[in-house]
Amino acid sequence: MSHFRTLQPSRLSRAGFICAFGDIYEHSPWIAEQAFERLPVDRRDDIEAVHACMGQVVADADRARLMALINAHPDLAGKAAVQGQLTAASTQEQAGAGISQCTPEEFQRFTELNDAYRARFGFPFIMAVKGSDRQHILAAFESRIGHSPEDEFSCALREIDKIALFRLQAL
Repeated sequence: MSHFRTLQPSRLSRAGFICAFGDIYEHSPWIAEQAFERLPVDRRDDIEAVHACMGQVVADADRARLMALINAHPDLAGKAAVQGQLTAASTQEQAGAGISQCTPEEFQRFTELNDAYRARFGFPFIMAVKGSDRQHILAAFESRIGHSPEDEFSCALREIDKIALFRLQAL
């Protein structure tokens, strides 16, 4: 059992819990809202319990809500990153993978892959980039673009779940 370092969720009000966890899943506070209702107070200080509960909220969501969750994520090295419009967590995650230091050629390749990926799947390429570098990310991009739409939809949700765990562990 791992506990949060910066907060004690069992002591948070509903509003405080949603404020603290509302962006764990990018721009999707509905997940934190439902997790607050589902998770017993005595389990809220356990990172793994919070993650499992939030993951179950996602697993129970309908396809339209899942598509909205996926589409809430920014493109890697995309316009939002260039214009400084990412959430603090996304900015930190992309910078940690060296995306902010792309060469012009790498940036162009990210742009091409982002466009091709969105055209093929209808949502952004999502990868939990913590511990990766831009070369690994580009290789994953090139590999995954050949997936079937259903496989990639499932892969995107698995990556979102990894991102959520990393974000919870940072608290």
